[in-house]
Amino acid sequence: EMKQKNIPFVGTFCTYFPQELAMAMGACVVGLCSTSDETIPEAEKDLPRNLCPLIKSSYGFAKTDKCPYFYFSDLIVGETACDGKKKMYEYLGQFKPVYTMELPNSQSPVALELWTKEVIKLKEKLESHFEVTITDEAVREQVKIMNNVRRALKEFYSLCKNEPVPMLGQDMFKILYGSTYKFDKANLAGEIHALTEKIQKEYEENPNKYPKAPRILVTGCPIGGNAMKVVKSIEANGGNVVCFENCGGAKSVDELVDENAEDIYQAIADRYLNIGCSCMTPNENRLKLMGRLLEEYKIDAVVEVILQACHTYNVEAYQIKQFVTSKGLPYMCVETDYSSSDVGQLNTRCAAFIEML
Repeated sequence: EMKQKNIPFVGTFCTYFPQELAMAMGACVVGLCSTSDETIPEAEKDLPRNLCPLIKSSYGFAKTDKCPYFYFSDLIVGETACDGKKKMYEYLGQFKPVYTMELPNSQSPVALELWTKEVIKLKEKLESHFEVTITDEAVREQVKIMNNVRRALKEFYSLCKNEPVPMLGQDMFKILYGSTYKFDKANLAGEIHALTEKIQKEYEENPNKYPKAPRILVTGCPIGGNAMKVVKSIEANGGNVVCFENCGGAKSVDELVDENAEDIYQAIADRYLNIGCSCMTPNENRLKLMGRLLEEYKIDAVVEVILQACHTYNVEAYQIKQFVTSKGLPYMCVETDYSSSDVGQLNTRCAAFIEML
């Protein structure tokens, strides 16, 4: 339907993508499929087998055209977030126009200067690729819309500060993840707000729908699609996931863009560069956010999900373990991929971990 109306599609892979710019030219911003093992065998014909499943899956969906969003994308924008992704984007360019933003490796003033330039370069790329003009007014308008979405998502997942919980973590994540596929961002905040009120009302009528259980924070790699097996396993074995620090959770909606900044492009750059991803060195923002979440959500234990061969999160897991245990909380790290071969082992580990709590 969108295609018939001639609305341009911009495909993205990462929460570092400053979507307000594409929205300001009237484009639809779509997250591209990357969380299923369905297309991995096809990807492994071209890519190393011992590569992160998210990267293989993304490439496989592009190659096989099994992802409609990829098929309809007029331009795909990537970032040099990790080594695997940035090299994969080079191959992706064989199927589609791909533009890669240079994401710095740190959050220093010099890095912000570079990233602000990259944000402006992206604006110019969109203008030349789609033959449009992106005005500052349009950008500011979209910043307001996206800030409203962030506020609404935060209000929604904050429901899980309640004890007992008003919803399961797996259901909460469906909404967070699903919101990234909603095209009509202008009305999205209202939809999420209405859902929050509905859940709040049901909770007041029946606060004990879900039994009390240890409150688990999940951190680590992006966990949509097949990686949700970890969350299902925690909740099937006596825990409640009340908070997601991952991309798709608090990490990607925690901060707002300064709507009143004199230089709106620098304000956008500032907000996106602040995301505490493990590709940043050092990654203090992740610890800051996690420290706050541990307190606000009265967390009993932390489970970290690492996708196999994700070097940055895998190496950083040691620091996260030190951070969590220094607060007197138990920590468990699970390394997994998108197959279902380890579900039995996951259940055994989660059951033992939660029983110990």
